[in-house]
Amino acid sequence: MKSLIQLLHFGYHQAMSCIFPVAIFGTLALSSVIPIPYLHRYDAILLVLLAVQYLMYRSGLETKDEIKVICVFHIIGLVLEIYKVWMGSWSYPEQAYSKILGVPLYSGFMYASVASFMCQVWRRLRMDMTGWPGFAPSMLLGAAIYINFFTHHFMPDFRWWLTALVFIVFWKTWIIYRVRATTYRMPLSLAFIIVGFFIWTAENIATFFNAWKYPDQHDAWQLVSFSKISSWFLLVIISVIIVAQLKYVKANRTADDPKSR
Repeated sequence: MKSLIQLLHFGYHQAMSCIFPVAIFGTLALSSVIPIPYLHRYDAILLVLLAVQYLMYRSGLETKDEIKVICVFHIIGLVLEIYKVWMGSWSYPEQAYSKILGVPLYSGFMYASVASFMCQVWRRLRMDMTGWPGFAPSMLLGAAIYINFFTHHFMPDFRWWLTALVFIVFWKTWIIYRVRATTYRMPLSLAFIIVGFFIWTAENIATFFNAWKYPDQHDAWQLVSFSKISSWFLLVIISVIIVAQLKYVKANRTADDPKSR
């Protein structure tokens, strides 16, 4: 019985942490079957997601610091999207006023939703980490992963080398999380794989509802390549590294502030 209660509490916090991602996919699904008069679909999605973010902040579901992290990821994702669309990796075929170089502004929110989940679940499950490799190794690895998303179009793809490096750098790192009064832990690399798989699943849902299209999906929808799981695995690592470093910076500042003692 205790295990069931723990599982229900864990599931509740996971579900609450997924409010923004669910809002994104719900909006994608509804907008694909319910046209909005006098408004392009991509523009409508952007307005809905801005409203969701505002309501989450005003209701206390997200803090000001979490909104800042989400904005950072929105910019990181939007820059990557612009480059990938320019290189022909995928496209946004529908018209919109809120498109920059062929990319609708709402697309950055899909990356920001990963950050939203990370921030929410970190706070709700009172997460911490042991064996963190430190600022320099983690940030350099995160930067190398992000740069490789750009350079693999004209240079060798170092994805698998970087994946191996992730397991080396984080092999001592464990996530500590708490459900009620019980503390659990999990290898960080395993958490990367699990979250990457679920994002790949969500990507299949998004492409099914025409959020974007890969070149092989223009004639008819088909399953997104399993190789994309590795891409999301690496993207999740960037998310965790940035969120973790910001959490540690804030924790150190709070500890050094006499008013917090």
